[in-house]
Amino acid sequence: MKKIDYLSTLFVGIDIASRFNVVSALDFHQDYFIKMKPVPNSQEGAELLETMIVDVLANNHQFKYVIISMESTGFFGVHIANYLSASDKLAPFSVHVYCLNPKEVKNYKKSFNDLGKNDGIDSFVIADYARVGRITIKPWRGSQYLALQRLTRHRLHITECIAREKTYMLNNIFLKFSEYALLNKDEHPFSNKYNATAKAILTEFTTNEDLVNSSVEELVAFVNSKSRGRIVDPDETAKLLQAAARNSYRLDKCLYEPLTISIASSFNCISSFEKELKAIDKAILQTVQGLNPDEYTVLNSIPGIGKVYSAGILAELGSIKAFQNSDALAKYCGIVWNDNQSGEFEAEDKKMSKAGNRYLRYYIIEATGSVIRNCPEYKSFYNKKYVETRNHQHKRALALTSRKFLRMLFGLLDKSQLYSPDKSR
Repeated sequence: MKKIDYLSTLFVGIDIASRFNVVSALDFHQDYFIKMKPVPNSQEGAELLETMIVDVLANNHQFKYVIISMESTGFFGVHIANYLSASDKLAPFSVHVYCLNPKEVKNYKKSFNDLGKNDGIDSFVIADYARVGRITIKPWRGSQYLALQRLTRHRLHITECIAREKTYMLNNIFLKFSEYALLNKDEHPFSNKYNATAKAILTEFTTNEDLVNSSVEELVAFVNSKSRGRIVDPDETAKLLQAAARNSYRLDKCLYEPLTISIASSFNCISSFEKELKAIDKAILQTVQGLNPDEYTVLNSIPGIGKVYSAGILAELGSIKAFQNSDALAKYCGIVWNDNQSGEFEAEDKKMSKAGNRYLRYYIIEATGSVIRNCPEYKSFYNKKYVETRNHQHKRALALTSRKFLRMLFGLLDKSQLYSPDKSR
C-alpha cells in the first residue's frame, strides 16, 4: 500500500445510523472542513456525501489523500463503505475506507475529558482516531470480497444454528430419555448422537418402556435396518440402549408424545441446516475462484485446512501485507490473552481477549482443529498443551495451537511459500 503523508490528508469520520449518517472532516491540525453534517443513509445521501468531500478537496489543494473512517455497526455501513471506496471522483486522492472496531473508538473517546455523547461528536472522534494514526486494520476491499464474506459469514451463522438446535434438542432428550442424554462418548451406543439411527430410536419409540419391552432380536433388527448394517456390533448397541432406558426417569404418559414431536422437529431442522450448509460450501468454492489466487493456493497447501476454511480465512484476512507480523494478525483475530498481574502475583488463568474479528477467529480455530488431525507436529503440540493443566484443557490447548498455526500461516503467506513439513516452523 502506498505510504500516506498525513499532513496532506483529509480525515473523514462518519457516525453510522439506520436513517442518517453524521459526517465530520478534519485536517492533520484538527481544523474542521466539514463539521457534524447529517446526510441520509441512502443512495442520494451517499452521492451528497461524495459531493461534500469532493468540494472540500477542490477548494483546498493541500489535500492529496483521503482517509474515511466509520464504526463497524452491522450492515448499516456496508453500502456507504462500498460506495465511497469505489468512487471514481475520490479515486485520484488514494481514498481508503476503514470500518473500525467500535470498542477501540469508545476507548479512544475516553481520552477526551470534555466531550459529551451525540452523533456529531462521535463523527469527530472517529475522524480524529484516524488523524492520530491509530488505525491498524486493512481498508475496505470492495464488492468481490463482500460477496465471499457474505457467504462465509452465513456459513458461520448456519453452523451456530445447528449447534444451538442440538443444544436445545438435548434438553428435550434428557426429559424423555435421561440416561441416554447423560452417556459420555465412550459409553454411548452411537458414535454420532445425531445420525439417522439415533433419530429413529428417539422418535419411533414413543416411551422408554417401548425400548425396555422390545426383545434384543427385535432391537438388533431395528438398529441394522436404520443403520443399513453400518454398526459393527448391533447386539452391544441394543443392550446399551435397553440399559439406558431402564435407568432413565419415567414420565407421565401425556408428556412422551409432545417431547417426541419436539425432538423429531429438531432433527428435521438440523437436517435442513446441514443441507443448506452443503449448498453454501458449494457457493463459496465458486465465489473464491480468481480472488487472491496465490494466497488461496498457499492456504490450500496446508494439510487439513480445506478449501472452505481457506476461503473463510481469505474473506476476512484479505492480504497478509496489511499485518506487520504474526502478533498483529493474532490481535486482529482476538486470539490473545489479557494480562492478569499485580505486584509479584501473576494469574495462571488468563482470559482470551476475543476483541478482534470473530469470523476470522472462528475459521482460524476450526482450521487449526482440522490441521491437528492431519499434521503430526500440530497433534503433538496440542497433546503437550492439553496435559499441562487441569482446567479448560481442550480450549486452552486448541487456542495455543491456533497461535502456533497463525505464526506458520503468516510466514507462508508473507513469503508466498507453499507448506512443507520441513519448513513449517
